[in-house]
Amino acid sequence: MPASKLVQKRFDELTEAAKKVNESAHSEPGIYGKVDLYVDQQIFLKWTVQVKDLISRTCGTDSVHYQEFIEAEKPQMMDSSHKIFRRLNSVFDAVKEDFEAGYLISTRNLIQAEVFDTELEQAQEFLRLNYKVPAAVIAGVVLETTIRELCTKNSIAHGKLDTMNADLVKAGVYNGIVQKRITHLAAVRNSAAHGNDVEFKTYDVKAMIDEVEQFIAAHLS
Repeated sequence: MPASKLVQKRFDELTEAAKKVNESAHSEPGIYGKVDLYVDQQIFLKWTVQVKDLISRTCGTDSVHYQEFIEAEKPQMMDSSHKIFRRLNSVFDAVKEDFEAGYLISTRNLIQAEVFDTELEQAQEFLRLNYKVPAAVIAGVVLETTIRELCTKNSIAHGKLDTMNADLVKAGVYNGIVQKRITHLAAVRNSAAHGNDVEFKTYDVKAMIDEVEQFIAAHLS
């Protein structure tokens, strides 16, 4: 199952779990003897932990969504567990809506990574059929597009691949060793694009596809 569909499935599961938390609400004497609504503490805690994990994975711990969830979790004066749940559930609903509308940057990365996976599968199929040139070109396009995505994410201007590669190192996105590997892979792509298939071997393209896949997993997924 594609990653974005797994995330959607998890949102749906936790939406159903939220209904169970709400259904567990019951009256109890609260602070100063006031009767208020409380929810089952065990299923509430389980739901809270799972939602917090999902938000951190989908939005990141520095996001407004995650920080609002943390803030909503803090008990306020005259609070009951049901009131806390309602605040948290409101944040959860907001995250779910933004996810489904495609407004989350990390979600965009997730979907882009899926597109790249499909394209790399095409490159692997070309290579299996001994068409190393189109395989190298496709892998190279995926590599450069990934570099552009990282530049966008880090507010770095788009330009030539070598320039973007160097700028990403300066920004601390990855180190000089990764930079050198990207330069090497770009050289293979350029040779393929210009029809110079004698300048690289089939195993170079195989390594290229593997490295691009690992690079995407490390920086976009």
